Amino acid sequence: MSTDFPEFMNAKQVAEYLDLNEKKVYALANEGLLPCTKITGKWLFPKAMLDKWLLESCNNGVQNDRLLIAGSDDPLLQMIVGKMANQLGSTALVGYTSTGTRQGLAMLSKGHVDMCAIHWGNAEESGLRHPALLQQYPGHKNWVLIHAFERQQGLVVNPEVAQQFGDRELKPQDLLASRWRWALRQEGAGSMRALEEWLHNHAFNLSMLTKVDTCNSERELASAIARGQADVGCASQSTAGEFGLGFIPLCREAFELVIPKNIYFRTLQQQLLQQLEEMEIQVRGEQLGGYNFQRTGKQMWSAN
Repeated sequence: MSTDFPEFMNAKQVAEYLDLNEKKVYALANEGLLPCTKITGKWLFPKAMLDKWLLESCNNGVQNDRLLIAGSDDPLLQMIVGKMANQLGSTALVGYTSTGTRQGLAMLSKGHVDMCAIHWGNAEESGLRHPALLQQYPGHKNWVLIHAFERQQGLVVNPEVAQQFGDRELKPQDLLASRWRWALRQEGAGSMRALEEWLHNHAFNLSMLTKVDTCNSERELASAIARGQADVGCASQSTAGEFGLGFIPLCREAFELVIPKNIYFRTLQQQLLQQLEEMEIQVRGEQLGGYNFQRTGKQMWSAN
């Protein structure tokens, strides 16, 4: 029967193919729950992706052997993914691409990835900020938000820069002078959002900084500072610790994971969440510095 349907179907054909009401097809498309695209105002549904969506929906996808993660960068999450990939070998695909919070959510809403890591401001405000951010994306009604950990966000500096100030404690304001070279993150990254807010609070803006590079991950930013190509940038304390750099705290933030409900109980998703609570991982987090695991694994939000 499937051969009777074209490679790209309209809503009426999808309704027939899935045995749904046509209005329901439009509703699912508008919510981002069906794989589709809109061209000149009309929805088109790739049949191959619809078939894949059906298979992944069976039994909540517990037999699926893929876990692709996008979004915010974090050394500890990178370590967990690397450990899982090594243990699984060729039996499953596990990958983590640092794209920044907003691009990661856009990729999740289009079904390109299975999980998105986010951080978007102070931990005290994350209970409001994170749900408000998620609701800007199609498909958010199918998402659940899980707390991974809190971490310290701040300014990463070359140790030599800190030493120039002698015994006096280095303050964030000291680094607003034009002589300091800044490595910045791409637009839509949580670290960029944190930096912009801090600058605003000190009556500064990004245009007043001496920018020398735009980095697509916190580790790329720290690497630029470690190599002497920049003096300062905004990233987590754990990233600074990983590269042996100086750190000036600005705020604590909630680092959380966005997972589609229909694949939440997949084996690989659950394995990753369990890894976050393992003593070995948390000890490693304490060594890197800046982590707090008190609420790890707690569900923070889910659309009704």
